Amino acid sequence: MRRGAAVQQPAGSAAVTADRTDPAPAAAPAEPAPVRRELRTEFAFELPRGYVDESGTVHRDGVMRLATARDELIPLRDVRVQENPAYLSVVLLGRVITRLGSVPHMHDGVVENMFASDLAFLQDFYRQVNAEGHTRAGVTCPHCEQPFEVELGGSRLGES
Repeated sequence: MRRGAAVQQPAGSAAVTADRTDPAPAAAPAEPAPVRRELRTEFAFELPRGYVDESGTVHRDGVMRLATARDELIPLRDVRVQENPAYLSVVLLGRVITRLGSVPHMHDGVVENMFASDLAFLQDFYRQVNAEGHTRAGVTCPHCEQPFEVELGGSRLGES
Protein backbone atom coordinates (compact mmCIF):
# COMPACT_ATOMS: atom_id res chain seq x y z
CA MET A 1 0.00 0.00 0.00
CA ARG A 2 1.43 3.38 -0.98
CA ARG A 3 0.86 6.43 1.14
CA GLY A 4 2.07 9.96 0.98
CA ALA A 5 3.47 11.01 4.37
CA ALA A 6 5.21 14.04 5.78
CA VAL A 7 8.68 13.18 6.92
CA GLN A 8 9.90 15.07 9.98
CA GLN A 9 13.10 16.93 9.30
CA PRO A 10 15.53 18.34 11.82
CA ALA A 11 14.96 21.96 12.90
CA GLY A 12 15.88 24.48 10.27
CA SER A 13 15.17 22.14 7.36
CA ALA A 14 12.24 22.38 5.02
CA ALA A 15 9.46 19.84 5.34
CA VAL A 16 9.45 17.40 2.46
CA THR A 17 6.64 15.15 1.37
CA ALA A 18 7.91 11.75 0.34
CA ASP A 19 6.30 8.65 -1.01
CA ARG A 20 7.10 5.52 0.91
CA THR A 21 5.85 1.98 0.77
CA ASP A 22 4.60 0.40 3.96
CA PRO A 23 5.85 -3.13 4.18
CA ALA A 24 3.07 -5.69 4.01
CA PRO A 25 2.44 -7.44 7.29
CA ALA A 26 4.56 -10.56 7.56
CA ALA A 27 2.54 -13.42 6.16
CA ALA A 28 2.30 -16.50 8.27
CA PRO A 29 4.13 -19.38 6.68
CA ALA A 30 1.71 -21.28 4.49
CA GLU A 31 0.74 -24.64 5.90
CA PRO A 32 1.38 -27.43 3.47
CA ALA A 33 -1.77 -28.64 1.83
CA PRO A 34 -2.93 -31.84 3.49
CA VAL A 35 -2.03 -34.87 1.45
CA ARG A 36 -5.24 -36.47 0.38
CA ARG A 37 -4.77 -40.17 0.35
CA GLU A 38 -7.46 -42.14 -1.37
CA LEU A 39 -8.44 -45.39 0.28
CA ARG A 40 -8.58 -48.12 -2.27
CA THR A 41 -11.50 -50.42 -1.43
CA GLU A 42 -11.79 -52.64 -4.50
CA PHE A 43 -9.15 -54.88 -6.04
CA ALA A 44 -9.22 -56.65 -9.39
CA PHE A 45 -8.06 -60.25 -9.71
CA GLU A 46 -7.83 -63.04 -12.26
CA LEU A 47 -8.48 -66.62 -11.18
CA PRO A 48 -5.84 -69.18 -12.15
CA ARG A 49 -8.39 -71.60 -13.63
CA GLY A 50 -11.73 -69.81 -13.55
CA TYR A 51 -15.23 -70.50 -12.33
CA VAL A 52 -17.27 -72.59 -14.77
CA ASP A 53 -21.00 -71.81 -14.59
CA GLU A 54 -23.85 -74.22 -15.41
CA SER A 55 -23.78 -73.21 -19.10
CA GLY A 56 -20.04 -73.95 -19.38
CA THR A 57 -18.88 -70.32 -19.47
CA VAL A 58 -15.54 -69.72 -17.74
CA HIS A 59 -15.34 -66.59 -15.55
CA ARG A 60 -11.83 -65.49 -14.51
CA ASP A 61 -11.80 -61.72 -13.99
CA GLY A 62 -13.28 -60.39 -10.79
CA VAL A 63 -13.26 -57.71 -8.12
CA MET A 64 -12.93 -58.10 -4.37
CA ARG A 65 -13.70 -55.33 -1.90
CA LEU A 66 -12.17 -54.75 1.49
CA ALA A 67 -13.83 -56.77 4.23
CA THR A 68 -15.60 -55.11 7.13
CA ALA A 69 -15.86 -56.42 10.67
CA ARG A 70 -19.46 -57.30 9.83
CA ASP A 71 -18.28 -59.42 6.90
CA GLU A 72 -16.16 -61.47 9.26
CA LEU A 73 -18.76 -61.70 12.04
CA ILE A 74 -21.96 -62.54 10.13
CA PRO A 75 -20.65 -65.88 8.77
CA LEU A 76 -19.97 -67.06 12.33
CA ARG A 77 -23.74 -67.25 12.84
CA ASP A 78 -24.14 -69.43 9.73
CA VAL A 79 -25.07 -73.02 10.64
CA ARG A 80 -22.78 -74.37 7.91
CA VAL A 81 -19.82 -72.55 9.47
CA GLN A 82 -20.77 -73.70 12.97
CA GLU A 83 -20.87 -77.31 11.78
CA ASN A 84 -17.71 -76.99 9.66
CA PRO A 85 -15.36 -74.07 10.42
CA ALA A 86 -13.60 -74.59 7.06
CA TYR A 87 -16.78 -73.27 5.41
CA LEU A 88 -16.02 -69.82 6.86
CA SER A 89 -13.81 -68.89 3.91
CA VAL A 90 -16.51 -69.86 1.41
CA VAL A 91 -19.15 -67.69 3.08
CA LEU A 92 -16.74 -64.81 3.64
CA LEU A 93 -15.51 -64.79 0.04
CA GLY A 94 -19.11 -64.90 -1.16
CA ARG A 95 -19.64 -61.62 0.71
CA VAL A 96 -16.54 -59.70 -0.42
CA ILE A 97 -16.29 -60.71 -4.09
CA THR A 98 -18.39 -58.07 -5.82
CA ARG A 99 -17.96 -59.23 -9.41
CA LEU A 100 -16.84 -62.38 -11.19
CA GLY A 101 -16.93 -62.25 -14.96
CA SER A 102 -20.55 -61.98 -16.09
CA VAL A 103 -21.99 -63.94 -13.14
CA PRO A 104 -25.19 -62.00 -12.41
CA HIS A 105 -25.26 -62.49 -8.63
CA MET A 106 -22.20 -63.35 -6.56
CA HIS A 107 -22.85 -65.53 -3.48
CA ASP A 108 -21.28 -68.34 -1.46
CA GLY A 109 -22.85 -70.95 -3.76
CA VAL A 110 -20.62 -69.69 -6.57
CA VAL A 111 -17.54 -69.90 -4.35
CA GLU A 112 -18.30 -73.45 -3.22
CA ASN A 113 -18.36 -74.59 -6.85
CA MET A 114 -14.93 -73.15 -7.67
CA PHE A 115 -11.86 -75.29 -8.24
CA ALA A 116 -9.71 -75.78 -5.14
CA SER A 117 -6.81 -73.90 -6.74
CA ASP A 118 -9.05 -70.86 -7.33
CA LEU A 119 -10.33 -71.03 -3.75
CA ALA A 120 -6.75 -71.12 -2.44
CA PHE A 121 -5.86 -68.18 -4.69
CA LEU A 122 -8.82 -66.14 -3.38
CA GLN A 123 -7.97 -66.95 0.24
CA ASP A 124 -4.43 -65.65 -0.28
CA PHE A 125 -5.71 -62.63 -2.20
CA TYR A 126 -8.15 -61.85 0.64
CA ARG A 127 -5.29 -61.88 3.15
CA GLN A 128 -3.16 -59.58 0.99
CA VAL A 129 -5.97 -57.11 0.32
CA ASN A 130 -7.06 -56.87 3.93
CA ALA A 131 -3.54 -56.71 5.37
CA GLU A 132 -2.49 -53.91 2.96
CA GLY A 133 -0.48 -56.24 0.78
CA HIS A 134 1.32 -58.29 3.38
CA THR A 135 0.84 -60.30 6.53
CA ARG A 136 4.37 -59.99 7.87
CA ALA A 137 5.87 -57.19 9.97
CA GLY A 138 9.47 -56.28 10.67
CA VAL A 139 10.34 -56.17 14.36
CA THR A 140 13.49 -56.00 16.50
CA CYS A 141 14.41 -58.43 19.23
CA PRO A 142 14.39 -56.57 22.57
CA HIS A 143 17.32 -58.68 23.85
CA CYS A 144 19.80 -58.90 20.97
CA GLU A 145 18.37 -56.01 18.88
CA GLN A 146 18.48 -58.10 15.70
CA PRO A 147 15.71 -57.42 13.15
CA PHE A 148 13.39 -60.21 12.04
CA GLU A 149 9.87 -60.69 10.65
CA VAL A 150 6.75 -62.07 12.31
CA GLU A 151 3.59 -63.45 10.72
CA LEU A 152 0.55 -61.33 11.60
CA GLY A 153 -2.14 -63.27 9.76
CA GLY A 154 -4.10 -66.19 11.14
CA SER A 155 -3.95 -69.67 9.70
CA ARG A 156 -7.44 -69.53 8.21
CA LEU A 157 -9.32 -66.90 6.29
CA GLY A 158 -11.16 -64.61 8.68
CA GLU A 159 -8.69 -65.10 11.51
CA SER A 160 -6.19 -62.49 12.54
